[in-house]
Amino acid sequence: MIDATTILRIRPGFRLQWEDAQQAHILLYPEGMVKLNPSAAAILLRCDGLRSIDDIVVELKTEFPDVSDLANDVYEFLAVAIEKGWVDSER
Repeated sequence: MIDATTILRIRPGFRLQWEDAQQAHILLYPEGMVKLNPSAAAILLRCDGLRSIDDIVVELKTEFPDVSDLANDVYEFLAVAIEKGWVDSER
């Protein structure tokens, strides 16, 4: 269960990086890779083990002020990222 104070980080064994050939951020892991859309990359780049989900939402609202229901989108994406094992909680 995640809430506004949850702090997430990319799991060990995974690496988030920009890939010129893909012209996108990708998440590399031993079994393969995932090409991320810009929204997913913006969220995962902030999963650094320092920021809470609330911090991430506040930063993204500043960067993308015209996006409606941004907080809900962030929570939904992070729930999927946790389920897929891309990130884990620092708590």
